[in-house]
Amino acid sequence: MRTSKLCIQLILVIFLISAISGCAQQEEQIQEEDESEEEGAEGEGEGAEEALPEDESTLTENESEQQPQSGLTDQKDSIALKVNEAVDLVEEEGTEAFPEFREEGGEWFQGDSYIFIWNTNGTRVVYPPDPSGEGEEMSGLKDFNGKPIGELFIETALSESGEGWVSYDWPKPGETEPSTKYSFIKRAEFGGETYLVGDGFYVEDYLFTRNIGDCEFINATGVLLCELMHPGRTDTELGADYSIAYVLMEPGEKSLQHRLSNPEVYYVLEGSGTIYINDVPLSLDEGTLVHVPESEIQYVENKGNSSLRLLVIDQPAWAEENEEIVE
Repeated sequence: MRTSKLCIQLILVIFLISAISGCAQQEEQIQEEDESEEEGAEGEGEGAEEALPEDESTLTENESEQQPQSGLTDQKDSIALKVNEAVDLVEEEGTEAFPEFREEGGEWFQGDSYIFIWNTNGTRVVYPPDPSGEGEEMSGLKDFNGKPIGELFIETALSESGEGWVSYDWPKPGETEPSTKYSFIKRAEFGGETYLVGDGFYVEDYLFTRNIGDCEFINATGVLLCELMHPGRTDTELGADYSIAYVLMEPGEKSLQHRLSNPEVYYVLEGSGTIYINDVPLSLDEGTLVHVPESEIQYVENKGNSSLRLLVIDQPAWAEENEEIVE
């Protein structure tokens, strides 16, 4: 329950950061547009020719082409394309195409990405990772948390559209704990038989995720802290210039006085305490968000009777050279 609550609160905080950044970018854009209009007005005064507007449909198309896609979107598109092509092959060749799907390292089977095929009565007919499992009845298959994915696969294939995505929790090869898997299912028909064809990917392979339970706590500014996200300390390309830390303070604890050359945001997840900014106290209660301007001397004290849990966001991302401990 606490983890779910933290996720919701974290999303709200990140949304706030994005909104603030977006406002700043919008202000810059408006300023640039104003300057451009002023230059245009001067040009008109000198008899400059008015440029013809671009065709709106062409502009929209070009803008769409320039939109970058994330690795997650690319993988989703790739899986859907792969399944569609596999369906085409099954509908052309039927069971004669099945051996091709089982070839490890080939077009259809690479690592943990592979085409699997069931009859819509639930019998698995192609399963490249372990062909000995072919022929098994799979309609009762459930994921790690009991979700009836066998039924969902079949329902998706037999739906009006004949295709769709199914999300479920499944361990990665060689692991025991589940990860979120997202599979694309599509109906194929050949020789009076109806099949479901699918492939999927593990979402965490294309998104950065972190669980507080896996976080390594360190002592920083006199309190226990773990970095939930820092763009300079992960192999994942985050495309972010801020860091998020999780701080745990027990009753009676307080952080060292310090200041940063960048702004910092505190968000209270649980508990209560006091933050001092240039010796000015401000109460911290669950749900409180505080923005600390750059270069202000600050520290936090837990004066309550229970643990104080905080998220601390730095933008740009926290760096040792940006922090000064004040004696």
